[in-house]
Amino acid sequence: MRQAGRYLPEYREVRGDRDILETCKDAELVVEITLQPLRRMPVDAAILFSDIMVPLAAIGVPVRIEPGRGPVVTPPIRTMADVERLRPLEPESDVPEMLEAIALLRAELEVPLIGFAGAPFTLASYLIEGGPSKNHERTKALLFGEPAIWEALMRRLTDIVSVHLLAQARAGAQVLQVFDSWVGALHPDVYRRAVQPYVREVFQRVRAAEVPTIHFGVGTGELLPLMVEGGGDAIGIDFKTPLDAGWSRAGGPAVCAVQGNLDPAALLALWEATEGEVRAVLAAAEGRDGHIFNLGHGVLPETDVAQLQRVVDLVHTETERVPQ
Repeated sequence: MRQAGRYLPEYREVRGDRDILETCKDAELVVEITLQPLRRMPVDAAILFSDIMVPLAAIGVPVRIEPGRGPVVTPPIRTMADVERLRPLEPESDVPEMLEAIALLRAELEVPLIGFAGAPFTLASYLIEGGPSKNHERTKALLFGEPAIWEALMRRLTDIVSVHLLAQARAGAQVLQVFDSWVGALHPDVYRRAVQPYVREVFQRVRAAEVPTIHFGVGTGELLPLMVEGGGDAIGIDFKTPLDAGWSRAGGPAVCAVQGNLDPAALLALWEATEGEVRAVLAAAEGRDGHIFNLGHGVLPETDVAQLQRVVDLVHTETERVPQ
């Protein structure tokens, strides 16, 4: 989760004062930043350096990434006319640098490359709220009170996300992950009727790429069975839900693989405490096939790289001892 970022001094140096979205338009920089974590630690896959707002910026949405805040959209989307201004994504002309970077990375990497996109609901939340939100009140108000606008927005975003993911796979991405970071704000019944149909369509369309897919959300303990129905070969479990309980709720190893779920804050503790938390996650997985060890959310900026390196080494050492 967020392999390259502010916790790496070489990342801060190479990015400098560039905006993230600007950095994503430089294929050589994307390649360099994607490779930086792999020079530090033997992780089992590389994550494409990008941002979930890249396809929206590429079609002309007025979005910027504010340091310390995140994506900001001005003006936000509130009306049907606003929705109708969202045009389809044409990857070859809209995000050519991303496609070039993927091809260059495939020529260099010895591990699989993970591409990703934001899910329709999470993108809709940023577009409607105008930025990050604690309660997503404007998003929910539109969902409840303007169903026609909501449906039109979600349909357009479903198409944009699907096209974006398929383009990454055609360019060479070997795994695709869908981030529904804010969907945990919804009641399960609301998720089922107003979100699940669209994310299911994304995964159905992406199936044509014939690559493994991962479906991740935050605060989704009550939504896990519905997310499994929505799609994805693996379901991300955030750090707020016990891994074994979440896996059982999602249907167990016979139904799906799981990804997770070390609390990122555990990396800030003394090693003895961090080690204990890592071992607890591994114990919850019980050595069963289908567990992708990962954080339960992104790496925090103040994380010591050495701590991450020790975690990677520990996980490799311990899982090599588990009979397969």
